Amino acid sequence: MTRERADVGSFDDIAAAAVRTTGMDDFGGTAHEEGLRILVDDLASPEAGLTGRGNYFQRSEVKSALVGRLLVEAQLKAHPDAADVPIERPVFVLGLPRTGTTALHRLLVADPAHQGLEMWLTQYPQPRPPRETWETDPIFAAMQQAFSAHHVEDPEFMGIHYMDATSVEECWRLLRQTGKSNSYESLAHVPRYSAWLRRQDWTDAYTRHKQNLQLIGLHDAEKRWVLKNPSHLEPFESLMRVYPDALIVHTRRDPVSCIASSCSLSASATDGHSTTFVAETVGRTQLEQWSASYHAFMDARTRYDSAQFVDVDFADLQGDPVGTVRGVYEAFGLDFGAEVESVVRAEAAEASSGKAAPSHSYSLADYGLTEEQVRAAFER
Repeated sequence: MTRERADVGSFDDIAAAAVRTTGMDDFGGTAHEEGLRILVDDLASPEAGLTGRGNYFQRSEVKSALVGRLLVEAQLKAHPDAADVPIERPVFVLGLPRTGTTALHRLLVADPAHQGLEMWLTQYPQPRPPRETWETDPIFAAMQQAFSAHHVEDPEFMGIHYMDATSVEECWRLLRQTGKSNSYESLAHVPRYSAWLRRQDWTDAYTRHKQNLQLIGLHDAEKRWVLKNPSHLEPFESLMRVYPDALIVHTRRDPVSCIASSCSLSASATDGHSTTFVAETVGRTQLEQWSASYHAFMDARTRYDSAQFVDVDFADLQGDPVGTVRGVYEAFGLDFGAEVESVVRAEAAEASSGKAAPSHSYSLADYGLTEEQVRAAFER
């Protein structure tokens, strides 16, 4: 069923809706407001060109960030001991979109000694309940039902990026609790918000990111966190201020393929949402966004210990996923024993032929871009 709205509404209106939904009103300060107010104003402008369907979707995205912030504030008060949970040598998988970050992330999280962020807990952060209780949780059940309906309505999107409530997913939903996330500019034409975001120090966003991890992993403190998000590229130095011992897995692929695939993903995710965030606008904004992110990361990484980094080529990951994971473990001095190899091999088999098997076609020309433009943007 397609849901529509006549407008996005104001920030204050959306915040009030989040309060009504949760029955909570403590946002833990106003650090999130500046960015989200700029974002909502941008979304309401003619430049965003939102349709009724787009209004509904974008409003729900902003509301979800506010609901997450409210829930975390309440959970942190209920679990003050979360502040003492150590986050040691977390693994961050990052790279341009469509470089294999999702596949590699899921292979690394298959290790029983590791933990990732399940989709439903990125939306409703809380100490992770025992897995056998999830199906009886009304929030989990509602999300799983919604994903099932989405896959029926849009089977092509499932082939581009499969997910359900149990999937380990990107951690940008935690960052957006401070109003900072490039997910918004990957889903709409929001030039003023994009300009604001380029000027920001993200340290507060990563500080809250860490609080979320401490809360969600409260009962699994012995497990290493493995996280992934292409948007870690641009604010990388802020990430390292909060996680100075982080282990960084940088996935790499020909940028021509990355940008074509990323544009296709953005266009598919927002089909029918806007009259302006289409075709050439998608191509131009995504090329600007990701080339700037790439250069920021490549400049920043030279200032840190090279032993904290390992590079993974997309072709190697496709051709030998188990061997690629073994290489990551060896680079960081982690134990890749028989049990780990077995679960990683099983995950790799499922990913190549199961419900999460990729199926995706795309072309730069659909987004007004040429191979020469893309290569020039990424030239160093």
